[in-house]
Amino acid sequence: MKISKFIRFLRNGLFLVLVASLMLTLSCAGYTQQDVKAVRTTNVWTPFLDPALAINFINCVFYVNLYDSLIFPAMDGSLKPSLAKSWEISEDGLTYTFELVPGVKFHNGDELTADDVVFSLERIMTIGEGFGYLFTENVEGAKALEKYKVQFKLKKVFAPFLSVLVRLYILNQNQVMANINKDGYYEEFGDYGKAWLITHDAGSGPYKVKEMKIQEFLLMEKFNDYWGGWENKNAPQYVKEIGTNEAVTVRTLMSRGELEITDQWQSDENLVAIDQIPNTEMASFYSGTVMNIMLNTKKPPTDDIHFRKALSYCIDYKKIIEKIYPGSRPSGSVASSTPGYNPNLKPYTLDLAKAEMEIKQSSYYGKLDQYPFELYWCSGLVDEEKVALMVQANAAKLGIKVDIVKAPWINYIDKMATPETTPNGAIIFVAPSYAEAGSMLKSRYHSSTCGTTEQGEWLQDPEIDSMIEDAISTLDQKERFQKYYAIQEKIAGLCPTICILEKADKQVFRSDYVVFPVAELVKQGKPCNPIFGYSFYFRDFKVTPEKAQSPYAPFKP
Repeated sequence: MKISKFIRFLRNGLFLVLVASLMLTLSCAGYTQQDVKAVRTTNVWTPFLDPALAINFINCVFYVNLYDSLIFPAMDGSLKPSLAKSWEISEDGLTYTFELVPGVKFHNGDELTADDVVFSLERIMTIGEGFGYLFTENVEGAKALEKYKVQFKLKKVFAPFLSVLVRLYILNQNQVMANINKDGYYEEFGDYGKAWLITHDAGSGPYKVKEMKIQEFLLMEKFNDYWGGWENKNAPQYVKEIGTNEAVTVRTLMSRGELEITDQWQSDENLVAIDQIPNTEMASFYSGTVMNIMLNTKKPPTDDIHFRKALSYCIDYKKIIEKIYPGSRPSGSVASSTPGYNPNLKPYTLDLAKAEMEIKQSSYYGKLDQYPFELYWCSGLVDEEKVALMVQANAAKLGIKVDIVKAPWINYIDKMATPETTPNGAIIFVAPSYAEAGSMLKSRYHSSTCGTTEQGEWLQDPEIDSMIEDAISTLDQKERFQKYYAIQEKIAGLCPTICILEKADKQVFRSDYVVFPVAELVKQGKPCNPIFGYSFYFRDFKVTPEKAQSPYAPFKP
């Protein structure tokens, strides 16, 4: 062999050795060039994908990623254009006209037009579930003026209407109608595509459904032709929600590098344990979520205001916050992170002397043993049981017998349908649907929301109904907020709810290769999105698995 060839041989051989060494190093770190950028997260259950059906946190995370809305809420709570690039509002506040972005494509390639906006509004109003209540009472209808121009007519002035539009998710009319079950309840619309939309999407959002197995997982895939573009080159290509929040399973997945973000329903003890895993970080932020014990005001013994106040004074709020939900803070009917909350109201505190005084004024005093207090907590959320047990222990000091019932969420939904079946007390987390106190006040205390998990109080107070309606029809924001203050004071006086705390949403994530936008904002002392679901707009996440410093299990779609 000639010397020149021999040198080239050595060089090539050395190069191959270096390549092999690098590949071995990357392999040991759990990363290969074939790996895709992905975010894997857990939750209590897999979501309902139809944006007309549900309003809880889990579902909203996926609505905001699969679908687009006319308006988008920025992280500071302000509103910015989305599918609607501009709009005009009539002087009387009853007509809203929107110019749509042209050329927006649905996931199946169809173009989004004003007809799809009209269809989506009519669909959610007809079905009347989920966020439908935001529109049915306020909107007369909508019509397509041109291909890219749509007009809404309101029945009455509804000042937060633009804010509410973040919850009108636009569906592909043709795709939904091509997948209807004709045996449904909606005449020529059959089932309105509800059965098909359980496991499919008809959206134009940055992600689309790749695979859905009910009660197991949801896998979303990046929509490469998204109309808003992909300036973020490290956005996850896939997002997988695993339908479990079982503590040991979540901890194991994270330690093996098979999970990027935990769910927010883990106990504080488990979150602290997971946070001890190398290269993890705990994100803690507020999204306006209030932990309530809803008190059925139409059922003995919680139909008595003095009984309700006695219970409110026998709760050790400070201990619940310090021991069970660290980082959370006291709250009234509206969380302090929600615009329009009343800062002058003082939340209830533990005061057994006042509790005893109130219980003695109750019509049930002297016969409390005949009227046990039935308290529901949601199975899967183990910290709720701890709260229920603390309530039980303190209530016993007043002679109140608390019967604790563990119930799955579906039982909550069924039980809340009538005042007779609604338990005396139900522990439920509730957050605003849009960034104003009016959202919580309307969904929680207006008579129109009775029979849902938004209101287990069955308050049905005409004066409060009138006050709420007056407030949300007041265009001047300062005046509107003052009216919100008065409503909160009125509700506090009636004591239909034990407002335990404003929850600090906590989730542990892999900080060595995941940039969690909300966590970054918190570090900078900036506000994060007060509308639940939008803090998990995955298009803004950044994932760099090649930077993993601890075990990383490559994602295989």
